Amino acid sequence: MAGDRPAQAVILAGGQGTRLRPLTLARAKPVVPLLNRPLLAYQLALLREHGVTDVVLACSYRVDDIRAALGDAGHLGMKLRYAVEKEPLGTGGGVKNAADLVSGTLFVLNGDILTDADLTAMRRYHTERGSRTTIFLQPVDDPRQYGLVETDATGRLGRFREKPTADAEITTDTVNAGIYLIETALLGRIPADRPSSIEREFFPALIADGVPSYGWCAPAYWRDIGNPGAYREAQMDLLAGRARMLLPPPGQGDQGSWVGAGGTAARDARVVPPAVVGQRVALHPRCQVGPAAVIGDGSTIGPDARVEGAVLWERVEVGSGAVLHECVIGADVKIGAHARVGSGVVLESGAVIPERTTLTR
Repeated sequence: MAGDRPAQAVILAGGQGTRLRPLTLARAKPVVPLLNRPLLAYQLALLREHGVTDVVLACSYRVDDIRAALGDAGHLGMKLRYAVEKEPLGTGGGVKNAADLVSGTLFVLNGDILTDADLTAMRRYHTERGSRTTIFLQPVDDPRQYGLVETDATGRLGRFREKPTADAEITTDTVNAGIYLIETALLGRIPADRPSSIEREFFPALIADGVPSYGWCAPAYWRDIGNPGAYREAQMDLLAGRARMLLPPPGQGDQGSWVGAGGTAARDARVVPPAVVGQRVALHPRCQVGPAAVIGDGSTIGPDARVEGAVLWERVEVGSGAVLHECVIGADVKIGAHARVGSGVVLESGAVIPERTTLTR
């Protein structure tokens, strides 16, 4: 590591977000809204908090969506550059494709995690151990959906294991949490002519060759938000204070609710905190938004409608008397009068739900 020089970062966002479909059919995963801000803005805020302001986004899918939403991120106090892949290169190839834009010590983040990890402490750990690559590890209650990472008593990486299929294969509860510190001199080991995996190829080869590689495990909020359920839960965690809100929602904050400008609200419309109401939202008589609701810009909540525990994207029309509970609604969706959309339902952008329809999962 070159002294105290600020590290750079690469955010891996080259995939099509297939686990997050149908939400990512109409929008790139890095800019799906999280409390009405692009997901990527939260990762940039975390990096900025720890002195990392030079970031490269490794991307290939709907790149114009990301540029339109974030540009060069100057408004966030960052310098964001784009390493665009002609075809998806995997996690290893994505870092390799950005190698010409970075030097020294490099943070690498998976593009679908929300965390408040202390990156400064992680870098200090990396330096003190003379590590060449360090992986952020997290204990999880059910490790069967993740790849396991084994370490010795000193924290040195021992072995990567694929997702276990039987209890007997669970040798640890610590999993790869998708943040790495890598000395860029090591990037020459990643092949340049094909897709590759940083988890299945690069890290295991370092371990096999005896390159000093460590796992850093520290208390932090951490969630993989790759699927719609986790995407909704991450926003509920932010609203409830279970996750530290590194970036406040847009709008005027007051006692746990944030309301954007330009909207209208009937005198008997209710916003029950915690809630986020976007710009130019119309709240009609006797409707209730919240608790734990996120309403996207330009949406309309009809008379007597209720929205609770739900995430609505932009320009959603909710008909009179409709009830939305613990669901995710894409942009430009129309919900008919007295319809009911229940827990776990995810509606793709542009969907039309007839009146008095009941949707359950």
